Amino acid sequence: MDPNHIRNFCIIAHIDHGKSTLADRLLEHTGTLTAREMTSQVLDTMDLEREKGVTIKASAVRMAHTAQNGETYELNLIDTPGHVDFNYEVSRALNACEGALLVVDASQGIEAQTLANLYMAIEQGLTIIPIINKIDLASAHPESVARELEDLFGFDQAEIIQVSAKDGTNVAQVLEAIVRQIPPPQGDPARPLQALIFDSHYDSYKGVVAYVRLREGTLDSRAPLLMMSNSVPLEPIEIGIFAPQMKPIKQLTAGEVGYVASGLKTVKDCSVGDTLTTGARPAREPLPGYRPAKPMVFAGFYPSEGEDYSLLRDALEKLQLNDAALFYEPETSQALGFGFRCGFLGLFHMEIVQERLEREYGLDIVATAPSVEYRIVRTSGAETTIDNPVDLPPETEIAEIAEPWMTLSIFTPAEYIGQVMELTTTRRGIFQNMEYLDTLRVLISFHIPLTEILVDYFDKLKSSTRGYASMDYAFLHYQPADLVRLDVLVNQQPVDALSIIVHRDQAFHKGQLLVSRLKRVIPRQQYQVPIQATIGKRVVSRANIKALRKDVLAKCYGGDVSRKRKLLEKQKAGKKRLKMIGQISIPQEAFMSVLRLEDE
Repeated sequence: MDPNHIRNFCIIAHIDHGKSTLADRLLEHTGTLTAREMTSQVLDTMDLEREKGVTIKASAVRMAHTAQNGETYELNLIDTPGHVDFNYEVSRALNACEGALLVVDASQGIEAQTLANLYMAIEQGLTIIPIINKIDLASAHPESVARELEDLFGFDQAEIIQVSAKDGTNVAQVLEAIVRQIPPPQGDPARPLQALIFDSHYDSYKGVVAYVRLREGTLDSRAPLLMMSNSVPLEPIEIGIFAPQMKPIKQLTAGEVGYVASGLKTVKDCSVGDTLTTGARPAREPLPGYRPAKPMVFAGFYPSEGEDYSLLRDALEKLQLNDAALFYEPETSQALGFGFRCGFLGLFHMEIVQERLEREYGLDIVATAPSVEYRIVRTSGAETTIDNPVDLPPETEIAEIAEPWMTLSIFTPAEYIGQVMELTTTRRGIFQNMEYLDTLRVLISFHIPLTEILVDYFDKLKSSTRGYASMDYAFLHYQPADLVRLDVLVNQQPVDALSIIVHRDQAFHKGQLLVSRLKRVIPRQQYQVPIQATIGKRVVSRANIKALRKDVLAKCYGGDVSRKRKLLEKQKAGKKRLKMIGQISIPQEAFMSVLRLEDE
């Protein structure tokens, strides 16, 4: 195909603004799929994607469109993940395009994720086509949204396309705008091969299938290839295009989008953002922007039944074949037995992995409270990183602890500024600036520790703003803080899975909340059970679970009082012996209570 007749583009949108539905209409309008082959959200192949209204796994599709000028164009749509946790994958997908469709909901307006991805696209020099979607809704106000786009980004209101992806209104205009406004790809088919890997998945027959955009050169199905970041050689089993199913072809040239079935057995050897070149005539340098996937959030995953440990290990192995960002290693807990310490890109990524383990593999999992990676400087001068509170050294050996901080951007109606400020500052957030987008909406920026927004911050933000606020965050830096480990003792025994790292100023309050919650969820025993929250050897909070009292005098009618006293003394001695050897069974709700400390 002549590069002048190729258009590579993606769609930028906030969660549930109609990105996948618009992609369906484009497929339908170009005749890529027949009406019989069409399903709702074709490119979202996972049940979780359809349920949550967010694209989790990127995908691509090639469409043929005959424009009004009578010429046929090859349109490559690269569908990007729609959540902040997959920020790096979005950046690589944007890097594979020359243009982007900016889709904004006509009833909700611009949201945080839209803004974050749009700035990323502008930085990479993409041509932006503004689109207002869902104009068929009764609550739609496209004129005010168009003014918002004009005020914020300088778009001419006349060039903004108003569509309804649900019923196909003005989709033809979108296709014409893609052909007319997005520039064709640049690249020389005669130069050494440089192919950007913007996503990949694992196929049990073909190995790792890399999704590629060719910057330079030609990709032939017979030429040996090389990964530039790790020098892993590979013999391509098959190359092809997405139509939208994988369709083998003999050759891909500069500017085109397709796939390479590599035969590799692990996704880690074929990382997103890496550059693919030929072994015989390699490129001088890789394409810029590559970085290895780095987990930001860590949690322990344990099977609720000990004998399911091997099943959990096998399930994680299979998930990792398709998800290079998932990290796991075995760990042991005194309370929970054998399990795995898992690393994730963010809390949403963790939620997706946990749901997939439970749904696709039928596992019942106990997850510990999520944690972040801390940098420790010991008094000896040695530096180390930890992601599990149990690994934190004693206070006497620590010179400094640094935690990750994020830049947090929040879009909210102006009437909820007070609630947003209060919620964020109580979680150690530091206000940076505030910008009015119009008379009704405002953008507020904060710096905040990642650990403070991990668990339920987004839920609290939504509830305090009646669902109108949206947020986006990006890594800022590591910053030293006065942090301590809060341990929990149940019946004098430490429960390592309930340990958390907190700021010293919050330790007493969080210790009280944790103890009171555990008192409610741990079942009563035949003897009194003390629950303590401690920092080192200092107890900051304590509560007792009262003993169950069996009435041993029920059958003792009349008689001498010494007989009753003898039975009570016998019961007391039995309880004392039971307390020494008894084991407290801690239910899953106890571990979940660590996640909901702010609900009180």
